[in-house]
Amino acid sequence: MSVLIEPADLQAAMASEPMVIIDTRDPGVYAKGHLPGAVNLREIFTYLATSDPDGLEAMKAKFAEAFGAAGLSGRETAVLYEDAMNTGFGQSCRGYFILSYLGYPGIKVLHGGYRAWLAAGLPASTEAVTPVPASFPADASADVMVDKDAMLAAVKSGSATLLDVRDVDEWIGASSSPYGPDFCPRKGRIPNARWIEWYRLMKPGADGPVFKAGPEVLAECLTAGITPETPVIVYCFKGARASNTYLILKEAGIRNVKIYFGSWNEWSRDPALPIEEGFPQRAASAYAEAA
Repeated sequence: MSVLIEPADLQAAMASEPMVIIDTRDPGVYAKGHLPGAVNLREIFTYLATSDPDGLEAMKAKFAEAFGAAGLSGRETAVLYEDAMNTGFGQSCRGYFILSYLGYPGIKVLHGGYRAWLAAGLPASTEAVTPVPASFPADASADVMVDKDAMLAAVKSGSATLLDVRDVDEWIGASSSPYGPDFCPRKGRIPNARWIEWYRLMKPGADGPVFKAGPEVLAECLTAGITPETPVIVYCFKGARASNTYLILKEAGIRNVKIYFGSWNEWSRDPALPIEEGFPQRAASAYAEAA
């Protein structure tokens, strides 16, 4: 069953199913208009995670508390949205991935985001929502996360395709992050990574960007040597664009996908970890050999 839900389908489901609608946007934007009944949880976008054991435990505790405060008990479907699929760096999908990692049973992402909801002529609200807190289920973590040690092992062994989905200026080493060229101490790529800029897995829709259909996604993946059977580890800067890509790849039928959630923000700050700098000629050669 698809994780994505279209606006009209969401409106119908809201009338008949227990749901918690989570708006991942900035609080000021949320206050100007949001889905009726939606709670605002900006930390989904802003929280920076590290993949060491202490960092992952801190993230689990942080979001178990935050999602519980938002009203998720395990009985409700969590529905996440952002403004549009390309305006929040995939932040609604980041929420989906975090909930998946925490083992939450029912998760949806509003396809097309808030803009698609409005374009469908559906109602918005400016009323502040006070959620009823719940006890978030403390289930075992799902096997969807890769820490930096496992990422380094994959770099050395070639056991999975490492997929960099950052913007082109980050991929070629002109910038270290979407927040400025020198936000991180090093620019470049994780060695042996291949590249599909995350925008390439979306296309223009009548009301804003939407995800490409499964065959279109698989065609894009083949340009990086990825088939449905290829083990893939996705990374970006902090796991948002990677989460957007993760969701699309899973929807398209790529069976074994994980995220290195610490991504470039963590990797670049550890001088012991290897990077590739400059224009990615080695990666281009690897693509040619794979073809």
